[in-house]
Amino acid sequence: MIELYTWGTPNGRKISIMLEELALPYAVHTVDIGKDEQFAADFLAISPNNKIPAIVDPDGPDGRPLALFESGAILQYLAEKHGRLLPAAGAARYEALQWLMFQMGGFGPMLGQAHHFLRYAPETVPYAQKRYHDEALRLYGVLNRRLDGRDYVAGEYGIADIALYPWTARHDWHQVDLSVFPRVRDWFQRVGERPPVRRGMAVPTA
Repeated sequence: MIELYTWGTPNGRKISIMLEELALPYAVHTVDIGKDEQFAADFLAISPNNKIPAIVDPDGPDGRPLALFESGAILQYLAEKHGRLLPAAGAARYEALQWLMFQMGGFGPMLGQAHHFLRYAPETVPYAQKRYHDEALRLYGVLNRRLDGRDYVAGEYGIADIALYPWTARHDWHQVDLSVFPRVRDWFQRVGERPPVRRGMAVPTA
C-alpha cells in the first residue's frame, strides 16, 4: 500500500486524484502545514524540501521501497509504473509532459503567489497583487487557447489534466471568472464530474 503524505492543497490533491484514478490502495498521513508539521524530522527524511505531497511506495523499482517528493515527479512515476494516464512513447508523451511542466513551472507557482498577495499577505501590496493577478489571467488564457477543439489538455485525459485541475478549482482565490475563459470552464466541469476526481479532491478528510 502506498503511503501518501499530504494536506488539503492543490499540490496534495493532485496525488490523491491520481491514486483514485489508478484505483490503488493508499494510506493517508496528514501533514498540517498550518502547524509547520512539514518541518518534522521524520517528514524531512521523506521530503528533503519540506513540502507536501510525498509518497512512499513499498514496491518501488527492483522491489525496494521508494520515497518521492515533488508532485510532478510522483505523477509521472505512478503513470509509468502502472502504464496509464501518460503515453508510453512518441510525440504524444512529450506533449503531455510539456503541459505537466506548464503546470509545475507556471500554473501553480504563479497562482500560489496570487493566493498569497490577494488573500493572505499581512499588508496590502498593490504592485504584487496586480503583478500576480495579471499573470493568473495570462495563464488562464494560455490554457483556454490550448483547449480550443480539445476535451483534455493533451488530447486524452491524463496527468496534465490531473495536475491542472486542483489549481483551477481555486479560481475564485485567483479572482478569475471562468466565464471569461469558456473552454477552461467546460474542461473544469468535465474533469470535475469524474468520480475519482471527486474522491481525490476530498483528501484529506481531516
